[in-house]
Amino acid sequence: MRPLMGTYNPTLDAKGRMAFPSKLREQLGAGFIVTIGLEGCLYAYSAEEWENFCEKLRSVTGPVGKQAIRKYMANSIEADCDKQGRMSIPQNLREHAGLSKDLVVIGNINHAEIWDAQRYAEQDSKFSDEELAAALDEITF
Repeated sequence: MRPLMGTYNPTLDAKGRMAFPSKLREQLGAGFIVTIGLEGCLYAYSAEEWENFCEKLRSVTGPVGKQAIRKYMANSIEADCDKQGRMSIPQNLREHAGLSKDLVVIGNINHAEIWDAQRYAEQDSKFSDEELAAALDEITF
């Protein structure tokens, strides 16, 4: 699968539906999975990447690991887009990500992230160009 990339700005309607970006929907394929993400967003995985993620989860052990597995699995849905490309986001996932009307959806290599627009702007503003340069210091272009 090609790396997922790009930034999209859909809105959430009163029924908790959003138009998931068609380019990302094509790359993720039918039956992609949406689950809780870190830093207050949601993650969307293709079926293949979801299987890879679950394999990694299976290796987590101990009480904290088991709780992490439960949390991910209990908060995961198979996305079901209608003919207009809209998907319903359940209340528990909307609450986890603090989703309001304005959203940002970004491609992030092997998954997409669904953010509340204000929360994403806050997160993005915390990361400076200098920090980006330092993070990429080990990569040779």
